[in-house]
Amino acid sequence: MARCFCSGLREFILTEWGKEKKSTQTRGIEIILKIATYSMAVTQVASVFLIDSRYYLIQLTKVRFVGLLIAFLGVLTFIIAMAAMKNNWRAGIDASQKTALVQKGIYRLSRNPAFLGFDLFYIGFTLCFGSILQIAVMCFAVVMLHLQILEEEKYLPSVFGEAYLEYKKSTGRYFWVL
Repeated sequence: MARCFCSGLREFILTEWGKEKKSTQTRGIEIILKIATYSMAVTQVASVFLIDSRYYLIQLTKVRFVGLLIAFLGVLTFIIAMAAMKNNWRAGIDASQKTALVQKGIYRLSRNPAFLGFDLFYIGFTLCFGSILQIAVMCFAVVMLHLQILEEEKYLPSVFGEAYLEYKKSTGRYFWVL
């Protein structure tokens, strides 16, 4: 599994690195975010199937159940965000993709509901199966998602102009208030 992960990561870096002109910072954040996302998936599988539940940092059933609900809410949020985007879905910053600024549905409440969905899923899953490794990788992944959002917020005014700046003023980054 680790060998497959490493060869996939190597292929991704070699093919993605030359795609389009992006700043080194943007490209670096996108690559590290993908590493964090893949690491999170591997850690989640390990937490469920390889780590004995005695080593979970949270043993309270009620807290773990709340974590399960938060994880479910994260998946639901992500699915709703994808449905609202329709054909405007993109991953990362890609100047060659022409998309519309989506401000309806869940995007009235959050400028980044897909990232919010990932965050909620990661946090909820960690409450359910939180080993030290799981917590560390979750924190790393959440920080990388936030850095990706900040990069996109620098880029989007160049694509959508004043419409994005107005949207940014009226809609929170994660929730309607944040």
